[in-house]
Amino acid sequence: MSFCLETYLQQNDDYEILAAQAGFKDCAMIIRYKAPEIVNVKPGDSVLGVRLIGIPPIPVGIDEENEHIFIPYTKPCHGTAVIELPIDQEEIDNIRKLHIG
Repeated sequence: MSFCLETYLQQNDDYEILAAQAGFKDCAMIIRYKAPEIVNVKPGDSVLGVRLIGIPPIPVGIDEENEHIFIPYTKPCHGTAVIELPIDQEEIDNIRKLHIG
């Protein structure tokens, strides 16, 4: 099941913003610190309907035990944020397929 992150953030409140209006390097460091598993993806790869932008490789954190992911979310003119949100196993598997090694 795939969904649009923009719509999800507007309609739900079960996510947490761990950092906001930050630089990409700081957000990447937070993800690496908080997540038990890191999947590195290329800039432009789509995760949850959003093309990730940033300095390669872009870390996406996975907490499979709690079924959460940590992603850097960059909006022009607003900087980068780290968002922790619940996700199902199918989407976790889709993110792992993007791993660049």
